[in-house]
Amino acid sequence: MFIYAIRARTIKLFALVIFVLALIGCVVALGGGGTVIASASAGEVDYSGIKTNEDRVKFIESFGIKVEAEPIEEEAFAMPENFDRVILGYNELQKKQGLDLSKYSKKRVTRYTYRVTNYGSEGEVYANLFVWRGRIIGCDVSSADPEGFVAPLTLVDKANLK
Repeated sequence: MFIYAIRARTIKLFALVIFVLALIGCVVALGGGGTVIASASAGEVDYSGIKTNEDRVKFIESFGIKVEAEPIEEEAFAMPENFDRVILGYNELQKKQGLDLSKYSKKRVTRYTYRVTNYGSEGEVYANLFVWRGRIIGCDVSSADPEGFVAPLTLVDKANLK
C-alpha cells in the first residue's frame, strides 16, 4: 500500500498555476488581445501605498473600471522560485505595464480578485491584484469565459467599459 499526503500549500500552488495557465491560454487564443488603449503609461502609475481594501478598489477604479466593494477571493501564496512557461507568459503581460513578477520569487504574495461591474462583454469579468507588502506587483482584467480574455489592468480598452 502506498500513502501520499498533500499539504494545503501544495494545493494552493497548483490552483495558482492552473489559474495562470487559463489566463495565458486566453491570451494565446485571442492572439494577444486586440486593440488596447493605454489609460496611463507605466511611469505614471503609482503601485505603492496599497494597504487597505479601499486603497485596492481606488487603484482599480482609477483606470475607469468599476468593481464590487469587497473582493470575491483573497489568497496568500508563495511566489514560485522558478517560473514555468505559463507564469513566464503571464509575466510578459505584466512587463507591458512596467511590472516584473520575477523580482518576487519565494516571496509571500496575496492575490485579491474583484468582480467588475462595468465591463461590456457577456459573462463574468474580474480584476486581479497581486500585492506584496503594500505594493502591487501584478494586476490584470480577465474574463471567466474559457474563450475570454486577459489584459493588463493599467492598459484598459476603454471601448469595453460601460
